[in-house]
Amino acid sequence: MDENQPSSSTDIINNQEVDSEVTWKHPSHLFQRLLALFLMCLIGFGSYFCFDNPGALQDDFIQDMNLTTSQFVYLYSWYSWPNVIMCFIGGFLIDSVFGIRLGTVIYALLVVLGQIVFAAGAYLNTLWVMLLGRLIFGIGGESLAVAQNNYAVLWFKGKELNMVFGFQLSFARVGSTVNFIVMEPLYRYVKQHINIPNYQSLSIVLLVASLTCVLSMLSALLLAWQDKRAERILHRKLSVSTEVVKITDVKHFPNIFWLVTFIIVCYYTSIFPFIALGKVFFEKKYNFSPDAANFINGVIYIISAICAPALGLVIDKTGRNLFWVFLSILGTLGSHMFLAFSFVNPYFAMLTMGLSYSMLASALWPLIALIIPEHQMGTAYGIAQSVENLGLAVVALLTGIIVDADGYYMVELFFCFLLTVALLLTAILWTWDSMTNGILNMSIKQRIQLESNKIPRPEKQNLLHDNDTLNED
Repeated sequence: MDENQPSSSTDIINNQEVDSEVTWKHPSHLFQRLLALFLMCLIGFGSYFCFDNPGALQDDFIQDMNLTTSQFVYLYSWYSWPNVIMCFIGGFLIDSVFGIRLGTVIYALLVVLGQIVFAAGAYLNTLWVMLLGRLIFGIGGESLAVAQNNYAVLWFKGKELNMVFGFQLSFARVGSTVNFIVMEPLYRYVKQHINIPNYQSLSIVLLVASLTCVLSMLSALLLAWQDKRAERILHRKLSVSTEVVKITDVKHFPNIFWLVTFIIVCYYTSIFPFIALGKVFFEKKYNFSPDAANFINGVIYIISAICAPALGLVIDKTGRNLFWVFLSILGTLGSHMFLAFSFVNPYFAMLTMGLSYSMLASALWPLIALIIPEHQMGTAYGIAQSVENLGLAVVALLTGIIVDADGYYMVELFFCFLLTVALLLTAILWTWDSMTNGILNMSIKQRIQLESNKIPRPEKQNLLHDNDTLNED
């Protein structure tokens, strides 16, 4: 099992010494690692900005294109359905065919293409073309997230991984937040100043949004060049494991990996479908204006953009990942119950949900790096996101049906049920972990001590620990 910590406390000292000995051009220097982190964050910006375009314009899609709520949620379910398989295949292709650099560029290109087709469908007022665009966009977007996770593990595994996941979430949610703030005013501006049918105004706004995907693709190209340079200078290929990744390896993944995956599914199906339908929920239950409803619906993303890096740093310093996961799910459950059973101003519930969401992302996803060997990391993250997308696709359809049949109150009860299941699964995982080696809920000090007692073995190098060469190109 690859552990998500340095092999000893001496490694930490050596890393600090290396930063002081090499110049800023060397890949192991802090400046280069921060630059790589910035590009990793930009890679996900466009896909997260455009993912919730329908949520920010929910009223306009339904009115301008004469959609029911069930038809509207197709824009989310068709994003998720192909990724039930494609995330797994996408991660496997990164591990065994494309490599991380080419795979990231290909997936970023698919995101751009999908958003353009989505905009074309709106221009033609044709739902099936829009769904095709969302399908292409989803294949690229979710596989791109797998590649992003692989880059994070490759460059940062061993010391700051929880914080890096927090930064990636933060930057991605900046994209989501900006989407909820600017898309409605941009749509109104286009509708007022260009004399075309409303559904074509939607198309123009969606096409403008595609520029953020182009930015992400350019970032993928720059990061590919930087990673290729780092590989050459640090001789990373010399120490890569000779183990071949096979699809059949999935059968040998430990049971705790599947528990983590099911927790991911139960948790995120209570977040993203809620946000997708949240605008109209806040308008109907709390009599908010469209702009105010969009803003509070985006509060989760605003909080995560601000707090995720800091919470990731806290987890990096304390460990105890399962404790933070349990606390996050509990906080989110309390928030949904507050929204379901009271008419009090919902800002407190949304702030709590935003904090809980940020904490969970920084604590839960890095657990996979503690469980799965590094050469299978792309496949593992791909499987986790594939199962997550299966859950999102099913829940998106169910929530649309529930809203049309019984209203938003029953949807909130459904979300509370999902979070209760996630809480029980986390308790089972915590119990299981404490009865075995306890690595998932160890403190950072305990993990370092555990690694220092192991016999050293060759590992795939990452850019925190590559001290074997200090030469510049």
